[in-house]
Amino acid sequence: MALEHAILVSLDERSGSGYELAQRFEKSIGFFWAATHQQIYRTLKRMVDLGWVSCHEVTQDGRPDKKVYEVTGGGRAELTRWLSSPGEPETVRNDLAVKVRGASLGDAGAVIAELARHRDLHAERLDVYLAFEKKDFPDPSALSGRRLHQYLILRGGIRAEQGLVEWCDEALAAMREDQRR
Repeated sequence: MALEHAILVSLDERSGSGYELAQRFEKSIGFFWAATHQQIYRTLKRMVDLGWVSCHEVTQDGRPDKKVYEVTGGGRAELTRWLSSPGEPETVRNDLAVKVRGASLGDAGAVIAELARHRDLHAERLDVYLAFEKKDFPDPSALSGRRLHQYLILRGGIRAEQGLVEWCDEALAAMREDQRR
């Protein structure tokens, strides 16, 4: 997926300025598609040039004018094309997994500490996702359309974080036992 498609999905949900879009990435989309503010602004300019989004300026009192972006018909056509095209599963690049695999070549204790740190970070993220689920989706059986799709992505994040916490716990237990031998 290209950043353009993540931006099209976000702008189709709600038009906004580059700043507002970057904030949305930090609070939701960025959990599964990360982008810096600079990348977002650069991509928005390219998308305007492609005719996928339009931009109009909004005057603000006491602040600089802001540019508000909206998806155009061309952008919706591109999104439709992309949504219907096949994609491949993502190749995972996991620095921690390489460290665990190579732990016997160096300081296994340091790798155990890093594994424990990652476990805690995944547990924290899991707590955030579970709080989102409780607050934003109290009755999942009543969901349909866009809200159902948002919920399903959140559930995927919850399942992934649960799996990572469990794997970290399993790996920590095994590596700690190995160190005691």
